[in-house]
Amino acid sequence: MEHLLLIIIGILLLIIFVLSAKVYFLHQSTREIAETFRDRLTADTNTLIDISSRDPYMRKLASEINVQLGMLRKERHRYQQGDQELKDAVTNISHDLRTPLTAICGYLDLLENEEKSENVERYLSQISNRTEALKNLTEELFRYSVVTSSQDLKLERLNMVQVLEESLLSFYGVMQEKGIHPQIHLPEEPVYRQLDAGALNRIFSNIISNALKYSDGDFSVTMKKDGSIQFANTAKELNAVTVGRLFDRFYTVDAGRNSTGLGLSIAKLLTERMGGMITAEYRDDQLYIHIFWK
Repeated sequence: MEHLLLIIIGILLLIIFVLSAKVYFLHQSTREIAETFRDRLTADTNTLIDISSRDPYMRKLASEINVQLGMLRKERHRYQQGDQELKDAVTNISHDLRTPLTAICGYLDLLENEEKSENVERYLSQISNRTEALKNLTEELFRYSVVTSSQDLKLERLNMVQVLEESLLSFYGVMQEKGIHPQIHLPEEPVYRQLDAGALNRIFSNIISNALKYSDGDFSVTMKKDGSIQFANTAKELNAVTVGRLFDRFYTVDAGRNSTGLGLSIAKLLTERMGGMITAEYRDDQLYIHIFWK
């Protein structure tokens, strides 16, 4: 009886050992699949998921995931191709519009020296204003296509305080015209980061331009020693829904006339390319745009 009991215990121990080994190898296979899956999602490669386990169920799982990865890769390539075609189309259209717009502006300048009636003067003024607006929109489209197509950024040690001051000074005339007295709070000491000078200036200019466009008469900028920046202004015509879409490409608010809806989209793209983060929130009729750097 005792001998039989020992045999049963031995068999149970053997079963436990076999099951434990099975579980271990299953865990190992799932880790392999998870790690390889993560790598395949980020890398543009046709290499499939392969596992060391001979277990038919785990190999079937890996095979099914490979099928889905193949479909996902096709969709990603289709999206990238379509996105590039859109960028190329925007570049070509904006470039083609430049020549006739330049000619129109030239003829309008010539007409300024001609004798005109009061009505003709008024009509030409409207044409000139609309032409200038179209010219600005075309330039913005061209700049967007250049920014999205270029991957090269020249990172250098920049004093963010100085760059922000220069950007604010460039809008001094616009602020005077709108009767805006900005509240500016900047650190007394320099704040250095490894950034691209042109990209950083574009980010600040686009944000400030957007803020002044929607401002109801005020504007403030606060930079902290850690490099984070807050832009704020009263904007009663906005709401939480529209603010949530401000960074969407080509999205415009009705109040923003003559706008392509690309300014903040470009700012977001450039900020993220340099390792930063940009957000927008709306509370108590105030629009807040925050920039954080790693």
